[in-house]
Amino acid sequence: MKKILVTTGGGDCPGLNAVIRGIVKRGSQEKDLEIWGSFEALNGIMEEPTRLIRLDEGTVSGIHVRGGTILGTTNKGNPLSFPEKQPDGTTKIVNRIPLLVNRLKDKGFDAVINIGGDGSQAISQAMFEAGMPVVGVPKTIDNDLSSTDFTFGFQTAVQTASDSFDRLVTTANSHHRVMIMEVMGRHAGWIALYTAISGGAEICLIPEIPYNINAVVDRIKSRYNNGRGFVNIVIAEGAHAIEGSITSTQGEEGRIAVRLGGVCYTLSQQLKDAGVEADIRETVLGHTQRGGTPIAFDRVIASVFGVKAIELVLAGKFGQLVVLQNNDYTSVPIQEAISAYNVVDPNGTLVQAAKGLGISFGD
Repeated sequence: MKKILVTTGGGDCPGLNAVIRGIVKRGSQEKDLEIWGSFEALNGIMEEPTRLIRLDEGTVSGIHVRGGTILGTTNKGNPLSFPEKQPDGTTKIVNRIPLLVNRLKDKGFDAVINIGGDGSQAISQAMFEAGMPVVGVPKTIDNDLSSTDFTFGFQTAVQTASDSFDRLVTTANSHHRVMIMEVMGRHAGWIALYTAISGGAEICLIPEIPYNINAVVDRIKSRYNNGRGFVNIVIAEGAHAIEGSITSTQGEEGRIAVRLGGVCYTLSQQLKDAGVEADIRETVLGHTQRGGTPIAFDRVIASVFGVKAIELVLAGKFGQLVVLQNNDYTSVPIQEAISAYNVVDPNGTLVQAAKGLGISFGD
């Protein structure tokens, strides 16, 4: 009897439940397979008593249409750099991977299927190198994991952003305003770029193309005549001016060190300081992009990823990440996938097409 542990780590993402269901539906066809889930990423297996749940067809019935994850998730408590309180009250960062692998083996687990983004897959690779059989499933709304054409959750996030952007276009037009909408995208501007093209934005600002505020101002002014006109801007949270820095705050202890957000307000002030007289309003979509029912595209990707993950386990192909490449579902070494971010190419087809549609990137 093989015993498999399934985990969902990092930020939540539309389609996580569909992956879990795909794993269990395919796994239930094997008589010698037992599937368990760990609550809140790997915290469930590390805690005492453990917080685990047996996953069967009854547990996952109908969950593919639900947002979030039935296992819960967290981006706190990274075992690669775990903040451990010392007797004197200080905090020491320790590597708990050896302890984690021993724990997994002590509990009788033969393999782990870890569903997550680049941070979670770095943990997958570390576990694999420490002797734990691991298969990874790529998850991030930012679409910034390399080696896969798309990560599930991205298309749903784009749809959410596009729906919101459509509403802002009409109110910008009604009031002759400049509307700035901030979307997620720490290192990669995929959500912003897709939203700008689908929504017909005048300006799209992304991390890969630092913007010249004067170029942005010129584009705005070109859209106004005697105070009448409107402009819609979509900006990724990681975007910044050529002579500026990323807008961020210090994160909580145990989480990622820097927390992004609020760049739309930074841009708004920059525009006012540069002489833009039009009325400016800002909107931060934030976690609305992570929530809700996954669209059909993401349900399909996530479901197939789940099936392929179990099949990799059955084939003994560990240290691999399930990916979608050229409309085919395959796998690559996890190390290869996390070696670099999948970022927007400033000279690539999509950016050039966006410019052909008249979208300015402030360059």
